[in-house]
Amino acid sequence: MSETIPTSPARPAGGPVFRTATLADVPALVGLVESAYRGDASRAGWTTEADLLEGQRTDADGVAEVIGHADGVLLLAERDGELVACCQLEHRGDRAYFGMFSVRPGLQGGGIGRAVLAEAERLAGEEWGVDELEMSVIEQRADLIAWYERRGFRRTGVFTPFPYGDERFGIPLRSDLRFEKLTKVLKQA
Repeated sequence: MSETIPTSPARPAGGPVFRTATLADVPALVGLVESAYRGDASRAGWTTEADLLEGQRTDADGVAEVIGHADGVLLLAERDGELVACCQLEHRGDRAYFGMFSVRPGLQGGGIGRAVLAEAERLAGEEWGVDELEMSVIEQRADLIAWYERRGFRRTGVFTPFPYGDERFGIPLRSDLRFEKLTKVLKQA
């Protein structure tokens, strides 16, 4: 499905250019996601999970699986040919799942994240015709949840457990981690 997803034809001044990821992008995407969330490099931005989790956030197999998903797309944002951000969209009937959202740490806070989210909402709403975007966020990430709330997402109070014992998702530094589902209505009835 990713081959047929159109990307935004317009580019605001200094804004990113969007395209669909290919398998050739996997190494760069793994590096981007890891740098945005884990280790000392992630501390240059504000989306770090380094105080909650150690280890990996993703790996090449996980990224390749997202790229190859029949009902999804891994959207890349580039500026001057350089990968600066990405997000996953998965079409789930009248909803779309939004995940793997990553912005290069040194560029966080400069509007790229807002541009990527807006493009994801446009693609999901206009191209796929979905009514709602949904995501899962670690409940302890109050700053990140607040950022999403300012962009129209709402907390649902629906929680799922963190996959303790599965190091593909990281090594928890605390025992109370869980995910909360956030949703945003894209179309008004």
